[in-house]
Amino acid sequence: MEEINQTFIYFVRHAESAYIEGAERSRGLTEQGKQDAKKIKDILLEEQIQILISSPYRRAVETIQELANALRKNIIIEEDLRERQLSGTFIAQDHFMAAKKKVFDEPDFSFPGGESGKDAQMRAIRVISRLLEQYNGKKIAIGTHGDIMTLMMNYYDKTYGFDFWMNTTMPDIYKLQFNSNNRLEEVTRLWRK
Repeated sequence: MEEINQTFIYFVRHAESAYIEGAERSRGLTEQGKQDAKKIKDILLEEQIQILISSPYRRAVETIQELANALRKNIIIEEDLRERQLSGTFIAQDHFMAAKKKVFDEPDFSFPGGESGKDAQMRAIRVISRLLEQYNGKKIAIGTHGDIMTLMMNYYDKTYGFDFWMNTTMPDIYKLQFNSNNRLEEVTRLWRK
């Protein structure tokens, strides 16, 4: 049974989006991604979401737009929930996974022009902490990304790291239940194909 004073955050990792170098903010969803956004809407309509927040990146917004339309609610954009910048230059596909593992395993490390896990985590957690206070007792859906979602979850539970990130899908949904003291009590995966 859910207590009145509990707050729920639903991290919605964005649906499929074709990678386009230099279009990190503006690339939208593929046709499959658009179909999955409709499934996300159906899943989250059952949850009685009250607030919709998103990263400023188009693919994150589009992933929860169907839900926003169905609920007749606006999506609030939070710049500091953007994806972590891995590097200032292109990382070749054959080095990508090793680079990801390194930044997850070494929170203070960053590639030139990139952002460390610790820095990305703290900018996002400042937003999450504010949202937990501002919307205490509410249900909040957040359009997000794999790295930053994992880093935010890791802040509350250190078991969320590289292996967790590797096993997430596009899209994915995690329901985080916080108690009245804003402590994470439970995480439930809601996404189903």
